[in-house]
Amino acid sequence: MTDAAEQFDPRDPSVRQMMRTNEANWDARTPVHLASRFYGVDGARGDTDPDRWFAAFEWDDLGDLTQRDVLHLQCHLGTETLAFARRGARTTGLDISGASVTAARNLAAEAGLDVDYVRANVYDAADALGEERRFDLIYTGKGALCYLPDLDRWAATVAGLLRPGGRLYLVEFHPLLNSLGPKPAPGEGPELLLRHDYLGGRGAVRRDSTYTYTDGPAVRGATESFEWMHGLEEVINALTGAGLGITRLRESDELPWPRWPHMVRSPGGWWRLPDGAPRIPLLYALLARL
Repeated sequence: MTDAAEQFDPRDPSVRQMMRTNEANWDARTPVHLASRFYGVDGARGDTDPDRWFAAFEWDDLGDLTQRDVLHLQCHLGTETLAFARRGARTTGLDISGASVTAARNLAAEAGLDVDYVRANVYDAADALGEERRFDLIYTGKGALCYLPDLDRWAATVAGLLRPGGRLYLVEFHPLLNSLGPKPAPGEGPELLLRHDYLGGRGAVRRDSTYTYTDGPAVRGATESFEWMHGLEEVINALTGAGLGITRLRESDELPWPRWPHMVRSPGGWWRLPDGAPRIPLLYALLARL
C-alpha cells in the first residue's frame, strides 16, 4: 500500500493550500445547497424527512443514542447531525467551512435542537474541541473521506477523540462507485464504465465545476476543489493501525439519491440499479471500536 502519510502529509504547505481551496469551495457551495431541493432544508422544498439520509441498517448498527456524546465529523449543513440530537444524543458537529457551520447553527436553532458546532479542519479537531474532550460515537461519511489527503492521520485523530470502548461509524460511498463516472464520455453509451481510480496513491484529483451534486444555482467564486481516492484496504488498515477493531462491514447496492438516470426507487425510498443490472456495492458502512 502507498505510504499516504509520507506522500500526502496534511502539514505540507502544498497540501494545506489544497485544503484551504476546498474550504473556500465549500463556503461557496453552502448557499447553493441551502437553496436546493436536494437538501430540502426549507419545509416548502423537497423531502424534509430527517431520516432520508440514513439507511435503515445504520440505526440498527448505531443502537440507542440517548445521552451519548456523538461527534459528526465533516458535517456540512448538519442535516444528519440533527438526527442524532433528535434521538437524544449530546451532539457536536465539526466542519472545515465557516459558511457551513453558520448554516448548520441556524438550522439547529430553527429546529429547536441543542447542537454544538465547531469550525475546524478534521486534522485540527482535537485542538478545536479541547484536548480533554472525548466521545462515545464518531460518525462520518457519505462523501467525506475524499477530501482528506491522509487517512492514517485521520484515523489517529478519530482514535484520540474516542473514549475507551467508543465507536466510529463510517458510512461512505464505495470506492467502486467513485470509479464509475456519473456521465458517459462523448461518444459512449449509457453503460457503467470504470473511468477513475479505485485505489489511492496518485495524489490529489483537481476538479473545477460551477455546479455541485445538487440542483440549484451555479457556484459563485471558488469553484476549484481537490479530492483524494481511498480504497477499502487503505481505510481499514488506517483504522486498525490506529488501534481500532473492525466489528462490522456492510456493502449496500443503494444510494440516497439517483446517481444515474436509470436508477429506480427501492421499497425503503433510496435508489438502486434496475433489475437485470449487476448488483454492485455503491455504499459501505464500517463500525469500529477503540
